[in-house]
Amino acid sequence: MSDTTGPIGIFDSGFGGLTVARSVVDQMPNEDIVYLGDTARAPYGTKSLPEVREFALECLDRLVDRDVKALVIACNSASSAVLRDARERYSVPIIDVIMPAARRAVRVSRNGRIGVICTTATAQSRSYDDALAAVPDVELFTSACPLFVDFVEAGVTGGSDLEAIAHDYLEPLRLAGIDTLILGCTHYPLLTGVINYVLGDSVTLVSSADECAKSTWTTLNELGLLHHAPRVATREFLTTGNPERFQGIGSRLMGGFVSEVGAVW
Repeated sequence: MSDTTGPIGIFDSGFGGLTVARSVVDQMPNEDIVYLGDTARAPYGTKSLPEVREFALECLDRLVDRDVKALVIACNSASSAVLRDARERYSVPIIDVIMPAARRAVRVSRNGRIGVICTTATAQSRSYDDALAAVPDVELFTSACPLFVDFVEAGVTGGSDLEAIAHDYLEPLRLAGIDTLILGCTHYPLLTGVINYVLGDSVTLVSSADECAKSTWTTLNELGLLHHAPRVATREFLTTGNPERFQGIGSRLMGGFVSEVGAVW
């Protein structure tokens, strides 16, 4: 019988991965989670891929040291930089955010014109291009939206400044005639309101956070690693930055989901 003990480790560069963590808890309420946000070195999206790889592996090592039964890389930039290395380095299942979102976008698109908004690092890695390369009759349009992360990390999810920047980022995608948009950064589900407002209801939004959580459930279920019986699950939050600041912004963005944040070093 497979060992179901141990928490699910969830890693992100900062606060965006909390959208994945909340979706994991919603879909797997019996599972313990430990979340690590590398806020001291965020954002990752403007850093080089070798730099992101170094930081991400350092954080993933910390989670593995806590005997996690699976690792969720809840950061598109980190997934782009480190996924292959992580699968060679660790013996636990590794779930990323890129492939699940790409698969979902292909299923829901009606015209094959798919947009992705992401960080500069993810755009330069061409991870979504690679994920969709073998799919016939699909055309991908990418827009790097680095300032979106800054707004979310500051706890700002609306207002005229954000709306103006959203128009600048999204107008080329609207003109390209996309009918599906991948939110290719786990910060972006927190900006769904303004993104939907600018693009309109005819464009289907695909959350990499929600799809990652679904993929996590499927992976752990197939490996016999899920707690199916009701139990009291634990949630632990760690940051490389200031725990009080993390808890303040996390609570503001996610309601009462985030509490008792600890420092990882």
